[in-house]
Amino acid sequence: MGYMLEIENVYKTFNIGTINEKVALNGVELKLSERDFVTIIGGNGAGKSTTLNAIAGVWPVDKGRIIVNGTDITRLPEHKRANYLGRVFQDPMIGTAATMSIEENMAIAARRGEHRGFRWGISKKEREEYKSRLKVLGLGLEERLKSKVGLLSGGQRQAITLLMAALKKPKLLLLDEHTAALDPKTAAKVLEISDKIIAENGLTAMMVTHNMKDAIAHGNRLIMMHEGRIIYDVSGEEKKKLSVADLLAKFEEASGGEFANDRMLLT
Repeated sequence: MGYMLEIENVYKTFNIGTINEKVALNGVELKLSERDFVTIIGGNGAGKSTTLNAIAGVWPVDKGRIIVNGTDITRLPEHKRANYLGRVFQDPMIGTAATMSIEENMAIAARRGEHRGFRWGISKKEREEYKSRLKVLGLGLEERLKSKVGLLSGGQRQAITLLMAALKKPKLLLLDEHTAALDPKTAAKVLEISDKIIAENGLTAMMVTHNMKDAIAHGNRLIMMHEGRIIYDVSGEEKKKLSVADLLAKFEEASGGEFANDRMLLT
């Protein structure tokens, strides 16, 4: 069986030749099978978000290849990768247009990549589909299709962004600390919604998180990054049995030092 994602020997250094030179990715190798849901942890500057940016094509990589579902996308510009990827960022304001209604936001996501003239009318059939998808969230938003998204809470906006990102069944869903800006209760709800959307659509997903408990509790596989490479990769039963203490020990063993990210320890 083919892989849904292959990252082959990827390197990225920022500000080459300057005093601020920073090796961000140092030979990253990763293969994801279809329906893998991988959580990614590591200290600040370990390369977690940089890996997601490399996949999304935010900037070109220096070396290596990125292959999604058999297609080499290494040289594709960011907008051309949008057909393969769904992405949710840390900031709930990024994924949605605040001045537009819930149904208009969903229509934009549903029609992305279609070349026919963009007609603004939303058909009854489309509206019914958005309603049934919103209902799954359990937030009552299906009754508020005409509400402006800017009036919603951060958690509600992230939930809608998740729905929109999954609407076209992307080959890969990228979640970049997408609950970090939310209060703990809302974050837990959004994670529960993420699990549901990933499972129901059979998506392959990667979730960067700074919360070790969440990294253990969600997904079927966990990878730890340090200094731009993957230092630990665990899945299945072994992953389920992990504790935060195990992860800390693993990190200290691999990095030869104390785990220095307070934010990670406090959550």
